[in-house]
Amino acid sequence: MSLNCGIVGLPNVGKSTIFKAITAAPAEVANYPFCTIEPNVGIVTIKDPRMQKINKCMPSEKILPAITEFVDIAGLVKGASKGEGLGNQFLGHIRQVNAIIHVVRCFINDDIIHVSNKIDPINDIEVINYELALADLETVQKRIANMSKLLKSQDKEVLKRAKISIPILDQLKAVLEEGKGARVLNLGKEELEAIEDLHLITLKPVLYACNVDEEALTAADNDLVKVVKEFASKEGNQVIKICGKLESEIALLETEEEKIEFMKEVGIEESGLDQLIHAAYKLLGLRTYFTAGPKEIRAWTFHEGDKAPQAAGIIHTDFEKGFIRAEVYACEDLFIHGTEAKVKEAGKLRSEGREYVVRDGDVMFFKFNV
Repeated sequence: MSLNCGIVGLPNVGKSTIFKAITAAPAEVANYPFCTIEPNVGIVTIKDPRMQKINKCMPSEKILPAITEFVDIAGLVKGASKGEGLGNQFLGHIRQVNAIIHVVRCFINDDIIHVSNKIDPINDIEVINYELALADLETVQKRIANMSKLLKSQDKEVLKRAKISIPILDQLKAVLEEGKGARVLNLGKEELEAIEDLHLITLKPVLYACNVDEEALTAADNDLVKVVKEFASKEGNQVIKICGKLESEIALLETEEEKIEFMKEVGIEESGLDQLIHAAYKLLGLRTYFTAGPKEIRAWTFHEGDKAPQAAGIIHTDFEKGFIRAEVYACEDLFIHGTEAKVKEAGKLRSEGREYVVRDGDVMFFKFNV
């Protein structure tokens, strides 16, 4: 399992600049709309200082951190769902991501063109949200038109799901026609499962990234950021500030030491990349456990609430199918006692069964039989 985020926004809000900086992938960046036509995909490793600490306690040949996938998707404009600009070319890509990072322009620079010739973050957000709602509406309408066929299915599971989905589709159609996202319905687990194959964009969790100038990054929120935070709060969504220009400069530095020193000089403790990843993890309820040995130390991403067999299945499906038990200890106990042997001596290593709920920072060894 890896974290997968789609970066969206109007043209020229800084999406591709931010993407290029945080992934070091060759996204084209230019001062004109529709610079990004095909989605750029970048894979970045997730910094986790606990891995280095584990390595100090039990040296290993390799350290393999968890990864994040960022997808930079072409900018939308008003009317995109009807074919304006790049139309809906990008929608198939955004349907596949776990979460949406919505980049919003919160800086003023006359040298950088705005597609609507004015700086208005809320209008920008509403344009994107409206177009995404209309795209989902088209998907829902197609499913409604196909319901008569599904209701005649001889497959009991298909028939059951179809019957459950009928009233849900009616509700979705009503809110989407108003330009509102599907998430406002607060659908339950069974309802979501009935429509999960629709891959609705407006059901995906959203993180707003305010692209600001250098001064606004370390100062109190400017008026543009304030209105985004107020808007997001009403939606129940998170907001972070990021400076695309500054991230570009950080990305040019070769060593981690240089990057840390640069960030100290400009007054920031955490890069925009790390902020995005941590916020996205929180947004999706993701956590990390570790496996460790002389050959490798590896980080694995799991959902909060997963039990031991599910966590084992992230490594390999056979681990989940043949799960017997897991030997577990907290990485913090390793840091305190210094070696795995001393962790055992202190009685901190436990044998856990199928009902164990995995915790962030667990070091795990699975026993299975297939």
